[in-house]
Amino acid sequence: MPKLKTHKGARKRFKITANGKVKAKRAGGRHLQTGKSRNNTRKNQGMAQILTTVEAKKIKTLLAGARH
Repeated sequence: MPKLKTHKGARKRFKITANGKVKAKRAGGRHLQTGKSRNNTRKNQGMAQILTTVEAKKIKTLLAGARH
């Protein structure tokens, strides 16, 4: 059976923590910032969201070829 390849789109969008949890960036931080409050824009920065176990399992299969 061949090696699994890493899904390049998933590699750019998700990070796996040391404990094995999957972190993702929150949606809505790219444009239309003027209508959003300062607190919302600040909280939206960085890899802030930890995904649920069901979603994390799907992402880990996409990242199976990468070393994490």
